[in-house]
Amino acid sequence: MSELFHECGVAAIYHLNNVPDSPICTKQGPDEISRLMPRLLLDIQNRGQLAAGMTSYSAKRRQILKTRRDVGSVTEVFRLNHRAKSESLMKQLTGRAAIGHVRYATCGEDDRSYAQPFERKHIHKRKWFSFCFNGQLANYGLLRKRLTENGEHHLQLDTDTEIILHEIGRLLSESSGEPDWFELIREAIKDFDGAYCMALLTAKGELIIARDPLGMKPMCYANDGRVFVAASESVALLNLGFEPEQIHSLPAGHAILVDGNSMRIESIAPSPKTAHCFFEWVYFANVASTLDDRSVYLSRTRLGEELAKLEKADPRFDWDPEDTIVVPVPDTSKAAADSMAFNLGLPSREGLMRNRYAGRTFIENGIARKAKAARKYTPLREVLAGKKVILVEDSIVRSTTMNALLDRIREVGGAKEIHVRVACPPIIAPCFYGIDMSTIDQLIGPKYFANGKLTLEDQQRMADHLGCESLRYLPVEAIAQAIELPADKLCQACVTGEYPTPCGQHLYQIALDNPGSTTDASRTYEQLAAALASG
Repeated sequence: MSELFHECGVAAIYHLNNVPDSPICTKQGPDEISRLMPRLLLDIQNRGQLAAGMTSYSAKRRQILKTRRDVGSVTEVFRLNHRAKSESLMKQLTGRAAIGHVRYATCGEDDRSYAQPFERKHIHKRKWFSFCFNGQLANYGLLRKRLTENGEHHLQLDTDTEIILHEIGRLLSESSGEPDWFELIREAIKDFDGAYCMALLTAKGELIIARDPLGMKPMCYANDGRVFVAASESVALLNLGFEPEQIHSLPAGHAILVDGNSMRIESIAPSPKTAHCFFEWVYFANVASTLDDRSVYLSRTRLGEELAKLEKADPRFDWDPEDTIVVPVPDTSKAAADSMAFNLGLPSREGLMRNRYAGRTFIENGIARKAKAARKYTPLREVLAGKKVILVEDSIVRSTTMNALLDRIREVGGAKEIHVRVACPPIIAPCFYGIDMSTIDQLIGPKYFANGKLTLEDQQRMADHLGCESLRYLPVEAIAQAIELPADKLCQACVTGEYPTPCGQHLYQIALDNPGSTTDASRTYEQLAAALASG
């Protein structure tokens, strides 16, 4: 599923007092805990490879908040391959607290201006803060119109992050004393419709972490009494040295306030229901992560079990382990493929090698993306030649990569037959909550499964289009079974067309009413913003 990318990931760290006896701080003193931020960001680099950045806090520094952000990977932005340059940067960013961000754009441009965190400088320390955000506001257009309609306000960037930044800044400007951060965040988010997790760091040394009322985006935290750490995924905390039992998911609709000596959690919005993004378990999250008490790895193995059940129930296929192999599309399909193969009594083989340095196919145009997709995987002829290949993939979004991959497996790998099995239902609707598939015309699924029904005939038509012998998707109900969460606690809008927020449903109707009128550069919610701006 190399055609599908998440928007970003968020991380934060804070040394709670001046006693450096936490096992997390064996090499970093209290005022140098910020040095661990690039390490945290590397562990969530899977969530965004376009840009990275961090802001550190040090009351001992003239520039109390200091931010570095740029286009590039974490390694590139923080010069991790050059020891002297990296050390120089980290000395400048030394601090007792830090927030960090990795980004892939679902809105706005691919330049440094959009890299996060965003810093709002002010002469009053209580109004000086830095902010980063993971998600997307479905009602961005409405919020933008409300902010700019009197002609007195101007937005520089086409991103909802700037909207949130100005909303928090406005509330701070209206406050006469020290802000009650829980109350301020409650007021800031009351009109938000969408998915978000955010981290905010002030020049007063306050750190705020917040999660939306639906819990659509994940946020994990840990506190050993000396060091507080939060990140979009638990694997970042685990690799820093926290024990699994110390790591928790922030409840939906809650925020954490860390002030240097203590940590408090409070509700910031009613959360009568949740809508966790199911794609976190299927694809986005690191396989070693646990999100909302559900293991990513175990969820993916259960998806493989569901695929095996469908295979056993279909009398058309009688697989012979002598000439049939199961091959995952690297890397996130491996758990499902191994599980499927085990349950069918078939060998699972790594018949595709991924070239990790082929470049980012998701930021190219269609022609360039297909050319790079062809170079991204190397088929192993000694594994594939003469075999019936059951190719297991996470999902098929635009079909560009799959078309190129099937050609390579047949021509270079010498496979006798290719049967595609997808550990996910067909994607038939856009996402307006932070995944890069915001228009219907980007998707291949609606061309074959617009009514949401998975018929054998429609799946075979798609197989013929892709160039494989057969194709099978999982039904929608298999997702909740694999994740072991009720369907009504998950956001499955992209596979059902049923959105958990009013504005999301409204945007979907706009997309349905205007098929084929949008491109990658003009996403549906940006169309809505333009329509509102023009009156």
